[in-house]
Amino acid sequence: MKLWYQSYVDYEHGADYWDNLRVHLDAISDPGTQVDIKGITPHDNYAHPIVEFRCAREVICNAVQAEREGYDAFIIGHFQDAGLYEARSIVDIPVIAMGEASMLYACQLGQQIGIVTINTRYIPWFHHQIGKYGLRERVTGVDAMQFEPGQILDAFGSDEKLEAVRKLFDDQGQPLVERGIDVLIPGGGIPMLLFSQIHDHRVGGAPVINGIPIVVKMAEIAVKLKHMTGIAVSRTSDFIQPPPEIIEEFLANPKGL
Repeated sequence: MKLWYQSYVDYEHGADYWDNLRVHLDAISDPGTQVDIKGITPHDNYAHPIVEFRCAREVICNAVQAEREGYDAFIIGHFQDAGLYEARSIVDIPVIAMGEASMLYACQLGQQIGIVTINTRYIPWFHHQIGKYGLRERVTGVDAMQFEPGQILDAFGSDEKLEAVRKLFDDQGQPLVERGIDVLIPGGGIPMLLFSQIHDHRVGGAPVINGIPIVVKMAEIAVKLKHMTGIAVSRTSDFIQPPPEIIEEFLANPKGL
């Protein structure tokens, strides 16, 4: 099985993250599963919807490339899931996204879910995601630390900085738990990978989940179920597939002009 893991950071600006992510992916994937990390240039370097929009276009094109290169599934390894629905609408391989997968899995661990993201500017985006996924009654708390996407990368390789980020996360998560949140999700692949070093991370008794193994395992399951049952994404509504010439027009016109 070959999985395309789409990071929104490129190796030039996130070498420590990529190197640690490769080790983590090798440790969590099934024997025989190959997970290839791919980046975006310019990378996601500022927490803002316009940056997500720019990255989403490249993600959609990359999903087509992954399918044409023989990958079995496409993973969006970015909690904001920018480009998810559009990518699903144009390829026949499974497209599994970190934000959606993390929220859905968290619903099996507790009734009320909270997200602590890395920057307050992501909070409105997360509320849009929660609404799109039909989870407003389950994902009921969103709070934030205050980092730009690249700043938290400095904590890799430093126990002192890891502990500082953990304390900041726990300080933001504790009030959510006190208000009834059962499960906490770090709102981003970078903090998830950072916290993967902490076994059984909990805040006030609430588990803190790592969405990276969740999204990889869901991708592996999606590929296996497709082979076993033939079931794939619905083409009746949100994921209606456009004609091939429309896809080619999109791919050939990078600026949308």
